[in-house]
Amino acid sequence: MIRGSLIKSTAIELLRLASIFLPNDVKESLKSAYNAERDEVARMQLKAILDNISLAEEKNIPMCQDTGLHVFYADLGSVQVEDFEDSINEAVSEATKTIPLRPNAVHPFSRKNSGTNIGQHVPYINYKISDQPFVEITVMPKGAGSENMSSLAMLTPTQGIRGVKEFILNCVMKAGGNPCPPNILGIGVGGSSDIAMKIAKEALLRPLNDRNSDPEIAELETDILEAVNKLGIGPMGLGGDSTLLGVKVELAHCHTATLPVALNYQCWAARRASARIYESGNVDFLSHKFSK
Repeated sequence: MIRGSLIKSTAIELLRLASIFLPNDVKESLKSAYNAERDEVARMQLKAILDNISLAEEKNIPMCQDTGLHVFYADLGSVQVEDFEDSINEAVSEATKTIPLRPNAVHPFSRKNSGTNIGQHVPYINYKISDQPFVEITVMPKGAGSENMSSLAMLTPTQGIRGVKEFILNCVMKAGGNPCPPNILGIGVGGSSDIAMKIAKEALLRPLNDRNSDPEIAELETDILEAVNKLGIGPMGLGGDSTLLGVKVELAHCHTATLPVALNYQCWAARRASARIYESGNVDFLSHKFSK
């Protein structure tokens, strides 16, 4: 059995890693954007972002004041697990004090802050069951600037891929610099309205160098990336070539009469961290190999 205490300590470390250290694929993409950027103001903004990332690592402090609302993905595997949800909640509460993380969880109407980042349905845990001999946990701290720009459309089937592209481009133009570009777009197509939003966010877990296995969808990702970067919105909305770092699309089969499309924005601080916990007590940090 995997003890709750190990789940808690691993989740705290994942929150620390995600808040302070960007995954290498995101850092390398930002460096590439800086090197390729032609606009001088945009280069200054990208340089400021890269300096910010280095300072966060050096000072061991969160890279952004908005440390997000915490979304977890859990593959429970074929092993026994003790008090999983309680352990995750305890980890978030303790990490809020020790990392520290900004308390962001508030009641939607009264705006009363719990002070712990714990609340109704928060942190939100997405579950998957498999036959793997481990528990895999991923955390995605999601900031509000990018999340506020997310959107859903219930297109008609006749609008097809062209309609999907038009919807995404219109959303990006409306968002402008609000989601702190350069951004990553997670796009969910199909399912029902809730499924489309769910897979749009899950799409953001894919590494930036991961190419979709479906050639048609890989082409769609490339087309949207190229089209958006021609809009000239640029880093922080101040103009330039680097509006997007990547586009990730996920599909679900849908009803014959529907074509849902969901867009989930991610800012340049594309924070995520993953680990596997084995019954032996060993923990393998998948996203941050330098972790002890």
